[in-house]
Amino acid sequence: MSDKGFTLWFTGLSGAGKTTLAHLVETELRHRGLKVEILDGDVVRTNLSKGLGFSKEDRDTNIRRIGFVCHLLSRNGVAAISAAISPYREIRDEVRKMIGDFVEVYVHCPLEVCAQRDVKGLYAKAMAGQIPGFTGVSDPYEAPLNPEVMVDSSKETPEESAKKIIHKLEEMGYVPKPADEVYSEEEEEEVKRRLEELGYF
Repeated sequence: MSDKGFTLWFTGLSGAGKTTLAHLVETELRHRGLKVEILDGDVVRTNLSKGLGFSKEDRDTNIRRIGFVCHLLSRNGVAAISAAISPYREIRDEVRKMIGDFVEVYVHCPLEVCAQRDVKGLYAKAMAGQIPGFTGVSDPYEAPLNPEVMVDSSKETPEESAKKIIHKLEEMGYVPKPADEVYSEEEEEEVKRRLEELGYF
């Protein structure tokens, strides 16, 4: 198994399901024997980025800090998972260039669905003008143009989306396939055929 680290970068609107997916993927990666760390947007703001506001400059600083930590973790063989809104394309691309082993996951979810899910009522307040600079309402969200993975949390279950992400990581060589999935169906048929020729079946 490769000890090569990488960064799995979730981006999407508040309430799209980034944190839920990050934890599902984390569980599976740990099961596969990888070292994993999650940097959740809210947790980072409390600890690493305390004092930063929500201006574009402060948001960019926050994302650069998350990116820097992911970079340190990745180059030391850790699967670093970032689950922050990271609304601006330019800064995400900047972080991608810094890290190199970077897999962007766009968690797509329509604004109205995110608002329906919002237990804190932040979207309602933002739409009423009570929260200025709210991403997707009064502040822009720039969706990725070419993410490695795109999931739609309004149509897929979290488990379906997580499976899609893991499959992509396997394809890219970052994650080993589980022992019971070493062969594809075609490869299994080929193995059976050869064993039959040798008289084992």
